[in-house]
Amino acid sequence: MSHHFASESVCAGHPDKICDQISDAIVDAALQQDPNARLGIETMAGHNQVILAGEIRTTAKLDYEAIAREQIKKLGYTKPEWNFSDQSPVQVLIHEQSPEIAVGVDAEGAGDQGMMFGYAVKDTPELMPLPILLAHRLTKAIDDARETGKLAYLRPDGKAQVVVEYENDKPIGISHVTTAVPHDEDITLEQVKQDVYDQIVSPVLDQYGYGVDLEQLIVNGTGVWHHPGPDSDAGLTGRKIVVDTYGGYARVGGGAFSGKDPSKVDRSGAYAARYIAKNIVAHDLAGEAEVRLAYYIGGKAPVMLDIETFGSAKSSEKAIADFAAGLLTPSVSGIIEALDLRRPIYLNTAAYGHFGRNDFPWEAITH
Repeated sequence: MSHHFASESVCAGHPDKICDQISDAIVDAALQQDPNARLGIETMAGHNQVILAGEIRTTAKLDYEAIAREQIKKLGYTKPEWNFSDQSPVQVLIHEQSPEIAVGVDAEGAGDQGMMFGYAVKDTPELMPLPILLAHRLTKAIDDARETGKLAYLRPDGKAQVVVEYENDKPIGISHVTTAVPHDEDITLEQVKQDVYDQIVSPVLDQYGYGVDLEQLIVNGTGVWHHPGPDSDAGLTGRKIVVDTYGGYARVGGGAFSGKDPSKVDRSGAYAARYIAKNIVAHDLAGEAEVRLAYYIGGKAPVMLDIETFGSAKSSEKAIADFAAGLLTPSVSGIIEALDLRRPIYLNTAAYGHFGRNDFPWEAITH
């Protein structure tokens, strides 16, 4: 039986990702000075304005405005005429963490209730679903083309969407690719489409053994996009949780990741679940795995830990459960210790997905 599945990713300069990166840059700056820092940082970006809110408890000394401006500049927003730039006003509304939350976290309990899911499948070398993996690779290639000058007329911001055709639940081809890329006014859409096809789409798909014809590619569906960033579409931290995880191909939990220190199980629990699922599949115990976790605020251990292999198991349920138990202790402190999460490693997660990239500890395969 055949079917299709689509996933999208967004470029690092997308308004929501600007916010994720500012929030995670603040997390990293705090952890650099104080590994026990507690943060829940929210960023909003709109017309010529950045607002930072949330709570923090740390000994670190942070210049929030400077951190925000540095990220905005790094992402290419340096032209005030776009009505959003590194010169835009930054309003800081960050306050001290609630003592009612601190009580549970200080006792090494979960910082909140919630459920988290981790997923892995053998469809790609990265053990990720193919649609979201290709979408991430495309958005990264779009940004690289702009930053290296290969397509210097591109502007920050952008999206990519990939439609994958499946036969008996296995990917067999790509039926459609959509990209959205802002560009200089003096470049025709026809040139942009040809360049995106030649320099971005074809090379990325070829790396994974796939391809599309030019007719299967849409670039800027309305025909024009010149004005990038939050002036056209406001951004918020955490709004791209499906992009950040599995592109809708697998379940996602109820909480976003960026702006949170690892005591927040929304983040660390999701990383632990992916780590367990990936290792189950990598060690050929199953061809597909979903790990399900749930916690309550202040709780030191999960109130749910379940593993689903969708009929793909190659070992017994007990063998898989025993293997998972040997990977890490699923308490908050056990996850943080096993994955060494009290480090400034989070800014790099805030674009192109939190999973399927081997530079993160939760993507490691045990031996």
